[in-house]
Amino acid sequence: MRRQFQGSLVAMVTPFRDGRVDEAKVRELVDFHVAHGTDGLVPCGTTGESPTLSHDEHKRVVEIVIEQAAGRIPVVAGTGSNSTAEAIDLTVHAARAGATGALLVSPYYNKPTQEGLYRHFRTIAEAAPELPQIVYNIQSRTAVNVETDTLARLAQIPNIVGVKEASGSLDQMTAVVLACGPDFTVLSGDDNLTLPLMAAVGGRGVISVLANLLPREVADLTHAALDGDWKRARDLHWKLYPLCKAMFIETNPIPIKEAMAMAGLIHPEWRLPMCPMGSANRERLRTVLTDGGVLRA
Repeated sequence: MRRQFQGSLVAMVTPFRDGRVDEAKVRELVDFHVAHGTDGLVPCGTTGESPTLSHDEHKRVVEIVIEQAAGRIPVVAGTGSNSTAEAIDLTVHAARAGATGALLVSPYYNKPTQEGLYRHFRTIAEAAPELPQIVYNIQSRTAVNVETDTLARLAQIPNIVGVKEASGSLDQMTAVVLACGPDFTVLSGDDNLTLPLMAAVGGRGVISVLANLLPREVADLTHAALDGDWKRARDLHWKLYPLCKAMFIETNPIPIKEAMAMAGLIHPEWRLPMCPMGSANRERLRTVLTDGGVLRA
């Protein structure tokens, strides 16, 4: 039986202070998620601004999260790259550091063929055979879709255990579930599609942006769905839906870090080319957060 990840896994932000990674705040956020029911931590993904972390910073953040989690909660380290050799380096490091798994975004910008994608993920899996690995499919950022036939081939590799699907297509997600089998985990990459994926298609949860801000609520939604409590899951989906959409009124992770700063969770700081939210959108975000009960009126 493959290792299965399910429920609410948070795509962690990377907090900065004066241009440096705020290591103390990273530790605080780990404890925050453990205390509020998050099912897994995913540092150094897109939401964690991995493109602007140095390799040393990237590895250090992964090490801190694993150390602070101390086995209380799984850590699925973001280790993807458009260079297979670089992805191997980050993945092997995560394995040696004690990660529970790795999340590997499909190569971006260089636009590999489907055969190239297969060889990329297979080579990384073979370099760290003891580490469960999740493919991350997000064509909107990478320019290439990981086709269902390619995922079905990858699902034959024992330590490739699932996919984070951010294609936005429930049709494609259905095809993946059917092609890859019941022990291949399909997780939503879009908060607004978590319940549709779990209720209609057979998904097992989400790698969530919103859980940075509302970990308990996102976890409760996924747990209700896993338990078959569809009324509670639907009620939570409806409640969280405006907040899910607000997290993308500008490029992720700009809105989620802005929202967390408004809620007093982090210092509002990004690394270029990510920058603070425009004033009009900031007020739109504040209104949604206030209407959703996150901020006081």
